[in-house]
Amino acid sequence: MRTALRIAGILVLVQLAGETLAGEGIGSGILHPARRALTPELVAQADQAFTRAGAMREDFIVTAPGGARLRGWKVRAAHPNGDWVLLFHGVSDNRAGMIGQAEMLLRHGYCVVMMDARGSGESEGPMVTYGWLERNDTRAIVDALVATEGLPASTNIFASGESMGAAVALQSAGVELRIAAVVAESAFRNLREVSYDYAGLRMSPMLGKTLLRPVAMVGLRNAEREGGFRAEDVSPELAVAARAFPVLLICGLDDHNIPPRHTRAIYAAAKGPKEMWLVPGAGHTQAQGRAPEEFERRVTSFFARARAREAPHAGNPPASP
Repeated sequence: MRTALRIAGILVLVQLAGETLAGEGIGSGILHPARRALTPELVAQADQAFTRAGAMREDFIVTAPGGARLRGWKVRAAHPNGDWVLLFHGVSDNRAGMIGQAEMLLRHGYCVVMMDARGSGESEGPMVTYGWLERNDTRAIVDALVATEGLPASTNIFASGESMGAAVALQSAGVELRIAAVVAESAFRNLREVSYDYAGLRMSPMLGKTLLRPVAMVGLRNAEREGGFRAEDVSPELAVAARAFPVLLICGLDDHNIPPRHTRAIYAAAKGPKEMWLVPGAGHTQAQGRAPEEFERRVTSFFARARAREAPHAGNPPASP
């Protein structure tokens, strides 16, 4: 009996040691995900989509707080309706990941801004912080857009993103009053909660909260130390509770990366006008591919309703928090 208990104890210690080492490695990877290069082939795909929509792009470079240079495009619709949409891509991706949404919006008269997030694509930045630093990058992008385009106060500026980009869009709108409404697909509620899904091997958050909890805890501890934030403060859920802006929240019912409970929690916390679409049969960020016509109808009608509300004062930036 004693031998069996000793062996069990050794196995537990070995498991904990292994999980701790795994967490150490994951901690670095959280803030330094792989970059997806903006290849000539991706640029050609984007230009084909813009041509189909009759749109024209131009390079757009913005200096973010801290000095990082963010690179992207401003794309003008063939028949502009006067409003702009900021598009936010997912982790380990770049602006090309939002080509499908861009083409759809351009056809409806929205001009779009497609930026590589800090630490992604062609943009500078030493780390990816899932909204903590990016929300202030967004304020710099809006400042530059307003200045270069001479946008009148009647202009609506909207935001749309998927996965990490959805989380960034929501957190950006929490501090940037000139963002009038947000479409967010597959956003996480906060960085700590989503870490349990990934630590649980995208099978069960309970696995990440129990047996594999050391992996999540060590990984987050290292990310918090390097990033200078608390994981629970990197939170779309807090952002929608802090400012009452309109949101359309989308999630596939078969999303195992960031399951629907995150979207439901954000929806419950939102103080402004809110809509939620849980898409049968769709996995992570697959709503447009799974139901393209309904996706287009829901997104464009949501923005149309937001346009009918009182326009934000695009030319008057809010004071810094």
